Amino acid sequence: MNRPFSPPADLDKHTPVMQQYLRLKAQHPQQLLFYRMGDFYELFFEDAERAARLLDITLTTRGQSAGTPIKMAGVPFHAVEQYLARLVKLGESAVICEQIGDPTTSKGPVERAVARIVTPGTLTDAALLDERSDSLLLALTIHRGTLGLAWLNLANGELRAMECPAPALALHLERLRPAEILLPEDLRLAGLEQAGFALRRLADWQFDAATGRKLLTDHFGTHDLAGFGADRLEVGLAAAAALFDYAQATQRQALTHVTHLKVEEESEFIRLDAATRRNLELTETLRGEPAPTLLSAMDLCVTTMGSRWLRHALHHPLRDREQIRQRLAAVAEWVDDRPGTGVEDIRSELKGIADIERIAARIALKSARPRDLSALRDALRRLPALAALLSASEAPLLVSIHATFGFPPQVVALLEGAIAAEPAPALRDGGVIATGYDGQLDELRDIQANCGAFLQELERRERERSGIANLKVEYNKVHGFYIEVTRAQSDRVPDDYRRRQTLKNAERYITPELKAFEDKALSAQERALAREKWLFEQILLALTPSIPDFQALARALALADGLAAFAEIARRHDYVAPTLTDAAGVDIDGGRHPVVERQVEHFIANACQVHTTRRMLLVTGPNMGGKSTFMRQVALIVLLAHVGSFVPARQARIGPIDAIFTRIGASDDLASGRSTFMVEMTEAATILNNATEHSLVLMDEIGRGTSTFDGLALAMAIARHLLERNGALTLFATHYFELTRLATEYPECANVHLDAVEHSHRIVFLHAVEDGPASQSYGIEVAALAGIPASVVRDAKRRLRALENRQIAAGPQEDLFAHLSEADPPPANHPALTALAALSPDDLSPREALEHLYALKRLVET
Repeated sequence: MNRPFSPPADLDKHTPVMQQYLRLKAQHPQQLLFYRMGDFYELFFEDAERAARLLDITLTTRGQSAGTPIKMAGVPFHAVEQYLARLVKLGESAVICEQIGDPTTSKGPVERAVARIVTPGTLTDAALLDERSDSLLLALTIHRGTLGLAWLNLANGELRAMECPAPALALHLERLRPAEILLPEDLRLAGLEQAGFALRRLADWQFDAATGRKLLTDHFGTHDLAGFGADRLEVGLAAAAALFDYAQATQRQALTHVTHLKVEEESEFIRLDAATRRNLELTETLRGEPAPTLLSAMDLCVTTMGSRWLRHALHHPLRDREQIRQRLAAVAEWVDDRPGTGVEDIRSELKGIADIERIAARIALKSARPRDLSALRDALRRLPALAALLSASEAPLLVSIHATFGFPPQVVALLEGAIAAEPAPALRDGGVIATGYDGQLDELRDIQANCGAFLQELERRERERSGIANLKVEYNKVHGFYIEVTRAQSDRVPDDYRRRQTLKNAERYITPELKAFEDKALSAQERALAREKWLFEQILLALTPSIPDFQALARALALADGLAAFAEIARRHDYVAPTLTDAAGVDIDGGRHPVVERQVEHFIANACQVHTTRRMLLVTGPNMGGKSTFMRQVALIVLLAHVGSFVPARQARIGPIDAIFTRIGASDDLASGRSTFMVEMTEAATILNNATEHSLVLMDEIGRGTSTFDGLALAMAIARHLLERNGALTLFATHYFELTRLATEYPECANVHLDAVEHSHRIVFLHAVEDGPASQSYGIEVAALAGIPASVVRDAKRRLRALENRQIAAGPQEDLFAHLSEADPPPANHPALTALAALSPDDLSPREALEHLYALKRLVET
């Protein structure tokens, strides 16, 4: 953010206003500079062209400066927030330059200064933020294979940092989804430029651990960072240095609402890699839409703070079982609906409570608006009723929430006495401070209030004095107060009338008496607005020491809202409390998919048991039979249990889980030059290299992106590796029937299937999970359902029968891997191997390949 000052070389040739603009612009060459001029923010030269293109506003040219036409584009000052919101969504940043001098006393251009810098990751204004999701500013750097991350939620003051292996970057980017990323100028990371993040490159020297340590100890007023658990961080503090300096530079002030540094450890949460978060559709569908997702199904929160807590919780399932049990106990208490603690009453009181979390941040940054304070006042008024509802709570978590509701009465008294019942939206409009709070302000307002009575009395007297019956005394913002007389009566006006304005059919005048009143009234209005502005600033200062209390209250309200939403969902949809066990495994009876069951009329519940003696389920069955839904529902039930929610099942017993991995579906990653199969293998490699005996693994049709034999060989090898090496709890869906033989080789492997039946030449999916392998895949029948022309379907059936008859004629097909072992390799000079070595598979048609296969079989049998 701190760039060297370098105004243009020909600065003295420009007009004074352009000189001032260019000096400011030289300090912010990469951002759009909004330059306040009267009632507009203007952009000039290249900024004007860029803004016109991005915002679809008019580009004009007016006058010249240094012999160059001045290109201009502008937006009204009162509508600037909506234009800033559009820029932020495009990943752009803007510098807001305000007039700070007095136009009436300035001899040259009015003095201006940068008031704030708006970037995608440093938003605090309600008009620019998504109220139900966080906007994070993330800084990252890498040193000797260690990734340092630091991120800040400026809208609530949460500052966090961590260190982890560099390959985990994609996982954390998907977890955090930052609005803006800061990284060193010379750091290049494959795929990051194409990932769609707003990137800001800073000088490498800004990522310095010693600087980060000094910045944070100075800010927190501590000797070191040991109290935050950050004393051993190096790369993480290097990222924090750039992050904190950048954030302070954009806000042009200290970040007083950042009161704590939290050091995260990877072991705190169940590991969910980027593919898993996408495949499980936690907060976004595979098409990038907000619904239907797990979040959309679970979000019954009645406050925006609660919705944000829920979004964060779904992406951060806990591993600390004590924390999980505390959440479950709180939900259970509300599900039981004990007298005086009804969840409906709790939700009713929470409904409509303002976003205290973000209001507190705006108070700290001195950017709070009048209605922020009135909303805060109204929210604090509800605390006694909420406290009463929670007073009989027994769950420890609800007891701790109740303790935060005893807010200092002097803060409530200040807001009730100082802020008008219905304040104006903006401070400049007046009417913000309550009557009776400040005597001086009340006196100035009285002058304005009596203005109407004075004008009526003056109008009556002037009509009598002049004899003009239709004389009017009026006011407008352009000409102030005036006496209006029709043109026909203008020769009858008294001698002390002075003409102020001539209209087509009337004349407007001012008198010494009216002029004296105008000076008094208008100055009273100006002084009243100035007094209100000063009083409002003093109120913000008085509230600043209470910011930590506001933040604690906001966290408690968000948690209460999230837990109440869990309880309401459990009551509505028949969820049950999961049982957390110490034994490894997942035992679910009557499990349902929390999202899909809301989309269909009748959902078939299914059981799932995986444990130490049954570590892998080989799931077979027809396409569209429900294999993927079954596997996803198991993962989502496990995830919901670790968030602290009840789960959609008749019963669920869940052992320790350290990670959830999925390999479900795939698509090309053209930006990184990876094919569908490469994406599939990359995801599989992540699982094989990281899954442990406490991991839940979902594998769906691995190997389908390549040739049949290659895919089958890979699927078999991967399944064996998961059984022999990883020992993970695995659901392995496949269409390769050969894999079902693994159940005969490994006692901890079992076959299950989702069946279908043919009825009246149609296929009917049963969606029920049964023991044993499936009998067939019904691929041709599913193709017919998809709308494949009947002629193609008939041809496919004929060819299938021919292939099956040919197989019968040649003898039953044996397991491709039945005789392959290291102890009994095939002879090196066998004729079949010689013939096989002479083949070029890439040059063969499917028919030729089949013919060669039968020829090889005959050679083996001779």
